[in-house]
Amino acid sequence: MNQGNGQKVGAVLVVGGGVGGMQASLDLAEAGYKVYLVERGPSIGGVMAQLDKTFPTNDCAMCTLAPRMVDCGGHLNIEKLTYSEIESIEGTAGNFSVRIRKKARSVDPDKCTGCGECVEHCLVKNIVYLDQPGRAPVQIEESVRTKADRIIGRYDGDRETVVPILQDITDEFNWLPPDVLMRVSQEKQIPLEHILRIATFYKAFSLKPRGKHIVTVCMGTACHVKGAPRIMDRLERELGIKTGETTSDMRFTLESVRCIGCCGLSPVITIGDDLYGKVNPVEAAAILDKYQD
Repeated sequence: MNQGNGQKVGAVLVVGGGVGGMQASLDLAEAGYKVYLVERGPSIGGVMAQLDKTFPTNDCAMCTLAPRMVDCGGHLNIEKLTYSEIESIEGTAGNFSVRIRKKARSVDPDKCTGCGECVEHCLVKNIVYLDQPGRAPVQIEESVRTKADRIIGRYDGDRETVVPILQDITDEFNWLPPDVLMRVSQEKQIPLEHILRIATFYKAFSLKPRGKHIVTVCMGTACHVKGAPRIMDRLERELGIKTGETTSDMRFTLESVRCIGCCGLSPVITIGDDLYGKVNPVEAAAILDKYQD
């Protein structure tokens, strides 16, 4: 508000550090007001920072956003309260107080250089499961343990070996058995959480038992337009399962994928390493007969 002599007193609260919140903060700060910019995320920028282009001009999102981020970051009248949330607002318009909860970062932002070392040593992500006192040893069948140890023994190193180890386990068992993953965690001294994070990220890995033959239907744009949904419906009826399920005899698992990269052969299905293009629902059902034995 303005005093009689024209001096501006008080401060302004702006909620949200997106492009709108940053522009509002800059306009108010340039007008002489103290601005508190509250953002619940760890940094300002909002959703626009995740975009490549903007509609309808097709302008570069970062080209629009970056100048405002720099100006907000260096403006003396703007105090940024990132990783913070509003808990309560009391008072009336023009005379109110706000209670803000600033979440712990475990990092001093005044000393942060952006090196990324804190990510590698995060105490939340890097929970060690192996050295807990009283932990029972991994219960695993002797034959399974022998196969797991043979796979683990192929690779020297630490976390960089997780992906090839999981690939070999998948080739051996057709899925990732929990006891085998625990064995890998124990032998490689890698937190089980780290292994599971990788196992759940890649579609090639499965934490559920899968059939001997993986039937995949491409649902990319080209295949979808040329009848992939009808092919999927026919295969579901033929196998008696839904997408993502496995037949009771453990012979077939039915899955979908967004694109195989063979748009010129659409619609496409794969069974294991075999690819079949330009198929129709009847042909897709007939192809299954080749894998019944």
